[in-house]
Amino acid sequence: MTNTTIRELRFFEATSTLSRPIADATHQISAIEFIVAEVVLANGVRGQGYLLAFPYSRAAIRGALRDIEPLVLGADAAAPGAFIAQAEREHEYFGHEGVQRWAVGLINIAMWDAWARTLGAPMHRLLGQTRASVPVYGSGGWLSYGDDELLDEVRGYVGRGFDAVKIKVGSPDVQRDLERLRRVREAVGPRVRVMMDANQGCDLAGALALARAALPLGITWFEEPLHHHDVAGYATLRRQCGISLAMGEREYDTRTLQALIAADGIDLWQPDLLRIGSVEAWRASAALAQAHHLPVLPHYYRDYDVPLLCSIPNGLAAESFDWIDALIDQPLTIHHGQALPREGAGWGFRFLEAHLKEMAP
Repeated sequence: MTNTTIRELRFFEATSTLSRPIADATHQISAIEFIVAEVVLANGVRGQGYLLAFPYSRAAIRGALRDIEPLVLGADAAAPGAFIAQAEREHEYFGHEGVQRWAVGLINIAMWDAWARTLGAPMHRLLGQTRASVPVYGSGGWLSYGDDELLDEVRGYVGRGFDAVKIKVGSPDVQRDLERLRRVREAVGPRVRVMMDANQGCDLAGALALARAALPLGITWFEEPLHHHDVAGYATLRRQCGISLAMGEREYDTRTLQALIAADGIDLWQPDLLRIGSVEAWRASAALAQAHHLPVLPHYYRDYDVPLLCSIPNGLAAESFDWIDALIDQPLTIHHGQALPREGAGWGFRFLEAHLKEMAP
């Protein structure tokens, strides 16, 4: 046993203080919920990681986490790659995608936190800093919002110094999407970038019609217009729509990225740290994107993505939600639309115990 051997693993549940029902083109989300993992090392250092669970597949993800516990206890937090290799051998029978990948990713994040805290190193410095801050954009614009709620949100982001906002599209009525986009453009003015996200809610004809109609509004990118496996559709849309295409948050590996690169069907790569399953896999996908001159624009996990983006040459921006800010001890510092990586060891924040409920066995 070394001083970085994991001797204890605990799981907790938490709900955002901002939790409320929301909806995009493909999901009705009743609550904003998280699962937090905490590893304790032989040296007493604690490391944490969290995943955005929403209320989906409650038994499945919790079962996957319980199943992985025997692999975690006794593992070396300073060797997260060895843990990944062991988990992949264990998971081969039922496959490496889905909830088992999420479970590996959650533990991997906590291991990196514990190891970096043992070293007393902030994550962006441990990984090799390339920049001092990262642009962030305000995300939301849910289809469930009324017009006043939508405009209040985007104006709020601009009032906080953000120079880019993203809203949801993909409603059954293209004209309704266009009207919302027009209202947002009028509310934020010509200098603020506006993006749109369909969450795979369009078919090719609908995505092309929406993109062409929205072109005069100066949309910066169109995110997930089509099903993430529709490589031919992305290639066709990219040739014809006139707006940059962003994709990647649904991917558990880089196979679709490779196919999209070969088909010339992508402009911006959006890895999700939990789905792709580890810090190592996230950075490997970013390196592949860099080799093909694609910027990296990660999905959701701002508090991890900012230090990660600070460690690669092709990071573009981080998506910003405030959902965990009231649950943690050190909310991220954002000035004039730029996020500063935390200088505390590890990821630089912990969840407050008052907001954590131990996950049932």
